[in-house]
This record gives sequence, C-alpha cells and structure tokens, in this order.
Amino acid sequence: MKNISLLAALVLFAACQETKQRDLITVNYPTTKKVDTVDNYFGTEVPDPYRWLEDDRSEETEAWVKEQNSVTFGYLEKIPFREDLKNRLEKLWNYEKVGSPFKEGDYTYYYKNNGLQNQYVVYRKKDGGEEEVFLDPNTFSEDGTTSLMGLSFTKDGSKAAYLISEGGSDWRKAITIETESKEIVEDTLVDIKFSGVSWKGNDGFFYSSYDKPEGSELSAKTDQHKLYYHKLGTSQSEDKIIFGGTPEEKHRYVGGSVSEDQKYLFISASVSTSGNKLFMMDLSLDNPKLVTILDDTDSDTYVIDNEGATLYMVTNREAPNKKVVVVDASNPTPDNWEDLIPETENVLTAGTGGGYFFTEYMVDAISKVLQYDYEGNLVREVELPGVGSAGGFGGKKEDKEFYFSFTNYNTPGSLYKYNVETGEYKQYWKPQIDFNPDDYKSEQVFYTSKDGIKVPMIITYKKGTELNGQNPTILYGYGGFNVSLTPSFSIVNAVWMEQGGVYAVPNLRGGGEYGKKWHIAGTKLQKQNVFDDFIAAAEYLIDNKYTSKEYLAIRGGSNGGLLVGATMTQRPDLMQVALPAVGVMDMLRYHTFTAGAGWAYDYGTSEDSEEMFKYIKGYSPVHNVKEGTAYPATLVTTGDHDDRVVPAHSFKFAAELQEKQAGEQPTLIRIETKAGHGAGTPVSKTIEQYADIFGFTFYNMGYDELPNQAVLKAFKD
Repeated sequence: MKNISLLAALVLFAACQETKQRDLITVNYPTTKKVDTVDNYFGTEVPDPYRWLEDDRSEETEAWVKEQNSVTFGYLEKIPFREDLKNRLEKLWNYEKVGSPFKEGDYTYYYKNNGLQNQYVVYRKKDGGEEEVFLDPNTFSEDGTTSLMGLSFTKDGSKAAYLISEGGSDWRKAITIETESKEIVEDTLVDIKFSGVSWKGNDGFFYSSYDKPEGSELSAKTDQHKLYYHKLGTSQSEDKIIFGGTPEEKHRYVGGSVSEDQKYLFISASVSTSGNKLFMMDLSLDNPKLVTILDDTDSDTYVIDNEGATLYMVTNREAPNKKVVVVDASNPTPDNWEDLIPETENVLTAGTGGGYFFTEYMVDAISKVLQYDYEGNLVREVELPGVGSAGGFGGKKEDKEFYFSFTNYNTPGSLYKYNVETGEYKQYWKPQIDFNPDDYKSEQVFYTSKDGIKVPMIITYKKGTELNGQNPTILYGYGGFNVSLTPSFSIVNAVWMEQGGVYAVPNLRGGGEYGKKWHIAGTKLQKQNVFDDFIAAAEYLIDNKYTSKEYLAIRGGSNGGLLVGATMTQRPDLMQVALPAVGVMDMLRYHTFTAGAGWAYDYGTSEDSEEMFKYIKGYSPVHNVKEGTAYPATLVTTGDHDDRVVPAHSFKFAAELQEKQAGEQPTLIRIETKAGHGAGTPVSKTIEQYADIFGFTFYNMGYDELPNQAVLKAFKD
C-alpha cells in the first residue's frame, strides 16, 4: 500500500509540475494613463485617476477600447478549444424556438426563431390559414444589431406600433403600421426610453421618454421621465405631455397603460426602481382629469384589471409578499381598498385571463399557480408539469384558452395550451434539441450565511458526477432590485454542464424570492449581506466537494456584476475565475450616469450622508482593488452602447486590476461593439461571447482540452 501511495504521489507531483510548466499566454497590457482628478466626500479625498474613461465620445477612450480588445482577443484566440466551444454552442443553439401565441384581431401571432437567426421573427396566421411573416427584425440591419423591443396592437388589431433598438441602446424608435397591409402609416417616432406603447382606440397611443440629455446620449444623466400622447398623423413635436415635466417634482420612471376595455388610463410614477405613485384618468370623459389612487411611493402597486368602475390591484402595501385588492374607481384611495386575495407566506405575482385571476406564488423560488374567480374564490390549483418555473398565465377576457410556459435548469422550455374553464392543458410545443434533460439533475439545498440566515441554492449537474472537489463550477448570482432568480433553461449553461460543469444559483438577499423583507435585507447599509450570502454559497460548494477554489468561477451581470466585483475584491482567495458582466463598479459615481440615480433605493448614494459614503466606498469594486494582491483570472465584459450601466464602470475596474494585479492570472476586458446591456444582442454575438467566456474559464482552471475530451489536469499555483 505504501508503494502504491508513493507512486500515486509521484504521478500527482509530475502532473502538477507539467501543469506549472505549461506555457502561459503572455499578456502585455496597454498603458492606461492616469489623471489627477480628486473628489471630496465629507472631508475625505478620493482620487479618480481613470475619470477620463467616462467620456465615451472621446478619441482617447475609443483608442483605449481598441487597444484593450486587441490584447483580449489576442489572448482568447490562443485558447486551444475556443473554436470547439463555439461550434458546440452553434450546434446546440440550432433548434427551432417558439414563443406563446396571442390573438390580435383576426390573427394569431407568435415569435419564432428557426435556430441561429440573430433575432426572433414575428409570424401570424388566421384560423386554418397559412403562416406568414409579419415582422422580421433580421432585415432591420445587415449585422443583426437592430432589434425588435416591443409590439403593441390596437384593440381591434387593425394597427400596430413596434419599438426598435439600434446597437443595444435603451433609446427606442416607434414605427406604426396597418396590420393587414403591413404598410407604415406615418413618420418614425424617436427618443423613446423605458417605455411600452399603449393604444387609445385607433387614433393614437401613450408612450414615455426623457428629454434628450446634454452631452452623450449613452452616458449623460436622464432623470425627468414624461408620459406623452401621440395622435396618429401629427408630428411628434406636437405630442401632448400627459404627466411629468414639472421641475418641482421629478419622476425618473413614468408609465401609462390603457385598460382592456379602453375606459381608463393608469399612470405609474416612481423616483426609484422600488415604490410608485398611482394615478388614473377616465378616458370616456371629454376632458378627463387626473385622479390620485396612491400619492406616496411606499409600496409597489399596479392595476391588473377592471370591471366597469371596479378596479383590481396588486400591492405590497402593508403586505410584503403582495396581495390583490379591490376598490371602486369613484373613491380609489388606500383607505377604501378591500382584500380580495389576501397575502400569504409566499410571494405573489398575479395576472388575468379568460375572466379569472391567476396567481403565481414562489415557494422557495419554485412556481405554484392558483386560479381564482373575480369574487376571490379559489377555483383550483394548476398542477404544473414538474418542479420549476411557469410563466404566461394570462390573456384577454374573452379568451377561453391561452398558453403558458414551463422550464427549469435542466429542462428546455415547453408551451402548454390551457383551458380556463376545465383547468386541463396539453402540450402545444416541445423543443427538438440535442440535449437530454434526463441525464442531468437539479437539487435545492439550504446553506447558512455569515449571520445565520438560511439561503436556498439550486445546483444542477450531470448525473453520476463525483463530488470530489474537482468539478468546474459556475456560481451565478444577482441579489438586488427585488429580482427573483427562478429555474430556467439556458443553452449556454447546457454546454457548460455537458462538459462536466456544475451550475449553482443561490437566491441571495436583495432579491424578491421571499418578498419585500428579503429585498430590503440586501439594500443600502445592509448591502454587505448580499456579498456574504454569495461568499457563503461558494464556501458551501467547496466544503461539500462540488468543487474547490481551483475550479470555481463566479459570474453575474449588471447588479450581479457588482456582486462579482465586490466578492472578488473581498475574497480573492475564494475563486479561480471571476466573470463580471456589465457591472456597476464605481459605486461613488453610478448615480451621475443615465438613469442611475433611480437605483438609490437599493444602493443609497455617496452624497446621502457620511455614513452612507463610507459604507459604499467600503465595497465599491473600483475603490477596493488593492496593490500587491493576487486576484483571480478575470474577464470583464461590457458593451460600448450600454446606456443602462455605462461601460466606464467596467473600464475603470479593468484598469485598476491591470495596474495592481500581483498574481500571474490575466485580468482582461472584452468590449462588444454595437451592443448594449444585453437585450436584443444578436445570436451570433451571443455565441461568440460565451465561447470566449467559457474558453477563458476552462483554460484558467488548468484545462488544455475540454473536460469531456480528457482527464482533468491538476492545477496548482
């Protein structure tokens, strides 16, 4: 036995030596100049040497982007299995995908992608008729970077307005067409942002926008949202402001929606991403007046339906997990609300269809759906096809059937046709994909965070995987803005898992999985809870041998990018690879860009108080990169047209890492051109991005080949 042990030790030593002697890809970072910009916060001076990178219109910034991309792609091109990953992603992606059908006028419409089309195509057909293309966004631009970002029909289905985004920007253009002929009926509307389109009859529609900002439209501050009415056939300059625009009261997010019966316009107004005021106008009157339903922003409240003057609303006012209330439109203030569907211990999301309410509850992030009548009586629980996430329960009042979707981490999404009267449903569409869900398993665990709070996490991997601490693992998180991470299938994650990878998603505080209290517990002066939850998830995976430090990657986007940036600067010893995407990295200045000030409900700002400034500075990724620290291999990703989280966040973070990295691991930034925060990204670009992300991850975990092609190579410092 001793001889065998000695032999095993010699083999392992040789393997480690072989890995250590592997030729590393040489990285020569561009020199990023530093300036003497210094800000003073409550008497504390904070240098900002890379402030110049905030100017997205300067030639210097453009040159820096080109230099960084040259280095990054030079590195990525040397990864031996990069093309193998790209080819596998393309093959797995190449199956037909169909969205839930919906009825408008005489046609049934649906989104469909034949496999590798850059953008989904809108099709339609009449009952018993032939399928035809209604809108094909792939024809909007040669490179597929102009996307369809909204489609709204008149009540009779005779006209439609659709929104497009160019290069991934949040700024939209609106185009109106006659649906039968598909002919454009008027000039294109421009400068629409954070808005849908809601029709009033056939004559016009409501939409929201900001005044064009001074300076760069991709980074300058926008914080005065307005609701407009556009009458068809008139110039956009004549559009009437319905709500907003008064300097004494700014609302950063304003939205208007017309009720299904066309009787009311409901207006929501917010100063941040949580909490809204609520107003209404009776459109049946010649000169409708604005009526206040709710005059504070202490809750999230919205109208889901009305029957004549009876309004039905979802609210978390005095109900952190939400409830459905009913009130008469003649006196709609909160003191007159009556509970229709009371709050429960689980978080509620509600919709309507076929004359019923459908409430989806999250039970430890898993869907449970109940059907109620308009008197608040329970009709039935919908027995779902499995354990996972259901969506799409809803339709028009006259609909007797509609479609819902079901998915989880190892099951591609399928569509089901539901009968509202009987509760019966049948499978309408199932994807034909080169992936066998039966080969994989998802398990939910509960782990303990730093302060003793139990946090759920779903871990998905191939059956038969040995928990030996050597499995390449991606830990993905978000933890903010009341956003809930529920199980859903992803093609890119499927590729990761079939390579032997583990995919783990914890439901961190700051999210909405357990209602408003869970959200608040990860905001402002409690934001560190989110990072602690994520760190504890990583430690759980390591302690239970799913993986080890050498095979762990952490990943997240937007607020999740902040999560990764904060975690890797607080615990650089915990992971081998860090993958922050479009992250909020400069927490002292995030509120000065685009609509960033609206995030203050979650973050607070550096200007609020000295206490808040010190707390934020204590975790801000840009301000916590330390000289002489060995950071994990890092691939920062962003888009040059991201006007949600401006790319300067990522630029500054990458520059700090490149200057101060003490270890041998690469710290690179991949900047996608003509791309924004993520929505509408062409399939071709998405495939290239993930081939690079996964290639970078596997390579920096010590792989010279993809794991399903060879035995894992030992990786040691």
